[in-house]
Amino acid sequence: MTGDHSSKQYDMDLETIRSRVLQMGGLVENQFQDAIKSFRTGDTGLAQQVIKGDEQVNRLEVVLDDTCNHLIVKRQPAANDLRMVMSTVKVITDLERIGDEAVKIARVAANSHERTGSLVNQSEFVRGLAERAAELLHEALDAFARRDEKQATKLIAKDAVIDHEYSIIMRSLITFMMEDPRTISVALDTMWVAKAIERIGDHAKNIAEYVVYVVEGKDIRHTDYVATKLEQ
Repeated sequence: MTGDHSSKQYDMDLETIRSRVLQMGGLVENQFQDAIKSFRTGDTGLAQQVIKGDEQVNRLEVVLDDTCNHLIVKRQPAANDLRMVMSTVKVITDLERIGDEAVKIARVAANSHERTGSLVNQSEFVRGLAERAAELLHEALDAFARRDEKQATKLIAKDAVIDHEYSIIMRSLITFMMEDPRTISVALDTMWVAKAIERIGDHAKNIAEYVVYVVEGKDIRHTDYVATKLEQ
């Protein structure tokens, strides 16, 4: 097919895909928020909802992947159009993995209600980390929706803050376990949750990197692009 790739129908197809991706993004944001809430409050019912809701996210991933593949075959996009479609496929994958991480948190929450009298305040350990990861995810989706590479560049740098805070949490929990073996079980659960949150931050950073790739045509993974940009 040699039609004009900037046709109205093609633009409509791309916009439909983008809207569905943002719908998927909204679902995983809610999954993450509900998972953290269930971990904080011990609401096992809410945790089970998060686990069950992952089925919808998985279905969306399959449908959107198929839609993107059909679009490539039908429209044969090139240059920026092809970058947009390929990056969208990668965003879909990262969103599905964020959903998986939220499910991990929910599963910990569903099991933690069995433990009483914990010597470790689990939710307080990860509260700030969760807030920063949720903010990064929301802003990354916003940058994707608006193709805002400047915002995306700033967001990529924010992931380093999450990584640093995650390291502090891990060291603190290790200290708790060494000083009092009674905290080991709960501390390990908290570590598992903290790692899931840190991974969500990584996936949100990936989405921001795809925005830069779409707009500027540069693959900035594993480069010092962000540091260079922020110094300018």
